[in-house]
Amino acid sequence: MSGLLEFPAWPQYDDTEKAGLIRALEQGQWWRIGGNEVDLFESEFAAYHGSPHALAVTTGTHALELALQVMGVGPGTEVIVPAFTFISSSQAAQRLGAVAVPVDVDLDTYCIDVTAAEAAITPRTRAIMPVHMAGQFADMDALMKLSVSADVPLLQDAAHAHGAEWRGKRVGDLGSVAAFSFQNGKLMTAGEGGAVTFPEAEQFELAFLRHSCGRPRTDRSYLHRTSGSNFRMNEFAASVLRAQLSRLDSQIAVREERWPLLSSLLAQIPGVVPQGTDDRCTRNPHYMAMFRIPGITEERRNELVDVLIERGLPAFAAFRAVYRTAAFWELAAPDESVDSIANRCPNSEALTADCIWLHHRTLLGTPEQMHAIADVVADVVGRS
Repeated sequence: MSGLLEFPAWPQYDDTEKAGLIRALEQGQWWRIGGNEVDLFESEFAAYHGSPHALAVTTGTHALELALQVMGVGPGTEVIVPAFTFISSSQAAQRLGAVAVPVDVDLDTYCIDVTAAEAAITPRTRAIMPVHMAGQFADMDALMKLSVSADVPLLQDAAHAHGAEWRGKRVGDLGSVAAFSFQNGKLMTAGEGGAVTFPEAEQFELAFLRHSCGRPRTDRSYLHRTSGSNFRMNEFAASVLRAQLSRLDSQIAVREERWPLLSSLLAQIPGVVPQGTDDRCTRNPHYMAMFRIPGITEERRNELVDVLIERGLPAFAAFRAVYRTAAFWELAAPDESVDSIANRCPNSEALTADCIWLHHRTLLGTPEQMHAIADVVADVVGRS
């Protein structure tokens, strides 16, 4: 069994990354203003995702923060976020002085509950942030209708959704701003990094200014036109990401073949419920292989994760509901208690306690390895 659990390594690289790094090195300019790699990556990434504009930045968290700032989020405003997500989704809003309003998620797809999001809209709401959990799209049909009817824009948190498609359209082709992450574990990576795609040129230009200390690209007189920070990606990271983008399609194809098999095997294990799918999500890059063990306690779930790791699986406890972290309450917190939020987020409460995920490199394995994964999960869960 141990040999079967030797999954492909992550990150993956070959001579394409090496050539890109040398290319960036030898061009003699290592920041984006003097070099070409960031500009080329932005063009390639935007085209791949069906967007007219993409801006590369330092991290996925900065991508969210910059996008929200461009969308007018600031002190006195609110941003609706799924309660079950990585903390960056809420903290990007809170660091701008806005209140992040957590709402519940769907217990099948783990994505934002549109009805809950609608109920949370107030006159102070400036954005709704659906997170495409593990590559599974949130219900964009319903969200886009809600966005129009409520006159509140969407910011897609697409940190898990590189190459994903909703009804055949990619993230950037859905008419709203989207933010991506290139952190070390993501579907394409330069160790760190992020990107924002914009449907409108005006948004892109403002974002460029804000990500470069408010300074225009050709400025030589330090005429900082607006407030901002330094979120610029360097040329070396962009060269690596260009290589990563070139193999993304082939990796997604493998994961899309493996997940139906692994999901069906997991579903046969008593007490195990794999993450569901939405047929309108016509391409899922599968950032994580996620499943639940309903009814288990959080403490016991964490013990099972430790055992899965000992047995050779890259397993993790799923995200904690954002309001269940100390960090959530440090900045611009809602005027609500933890218990009050928990009462209206029962699905997020359940997922906080009973959800487990496996790194996507497992889905780059062989069909035989999918059976081996299921065998280990069945054995470990069966002993719980």
